Amino acid sequence: MNETRIVTSMASFKRNQVLEAISMMLGEGSTPSKTLKTAVKRLLDTDRQLKRKARSSDPEQANYAFFSSDAPGSGVEILFSAYEAFAMRLGVELLHRWTQRTVVKILRQVRPHLEPKHFEILSWNPQELFDWEEILAKAKPGDLAVSSTRPVYFQVVSSMGRPLGAKTNDVPEVAVVDAKTPQFPREPGRSITVMELTRLAHDFQTALAKTMPSKRGRGNA
Repeated sequence: MNETRIVTSMASFKRNQVLEAISMMLGEGSTPSKTLKTAVKRLLDTDRQLKRKARSSDPEQANYAFFSSDAPGSGVEILFSAYEAFAMRLGVELLHRWTQRTVVKILRQVRPHLEPKHFEILSWNPQELFDWEEILAKAKPGDLAVSSTRPVYFQVVSSMGRPLGAKTNDVPEVAVVDAKTPQFPREPGRSITVMELTRLAHDFQTALAKTMPSKRGRGNA
């Protein structure tokens, strides 16, 4: 008999669960590939290496992208919040365009806005969000194709041709937008990356619900 588990945004997860959920979302099954494990490890390592200044007014300096606190002592197992697990999912997606250093900076910068929005999105009723009749009824010519009645966009705007992620403070502009259609830049040489978060957040939470924490010492490679 299969057991259905309800996972809330307040739950905590081991790294093996986050990896398994991302792997399922990528269509690779529940066994994460070596490539995925390496990508996530590099993101986490980079986040720690950049350190943070908790009292800084700069969100990129004040926040970790994937952690709630500074590194604990040896032998202490690190758990990730539902948001931090979701941030890793976004990070893997962003690695298709930027270096891990830039990805970490992007996710640090947006965390103060994205974390509460992620919590809010998960509080919305999935039956209402993913009602296809309602989605089609709301669709208008010129709108982006969406799979939710309440789309929320994660958008990153950057200048083309610049060495993003190099040893520089040049980081793309990032925003979480509650709107039918995101605002595209009009300036020449500017590009935009857009992801719709509502469906992604709910689907990822469903994938997390299908995972089980490994025994201590496993799943952290």
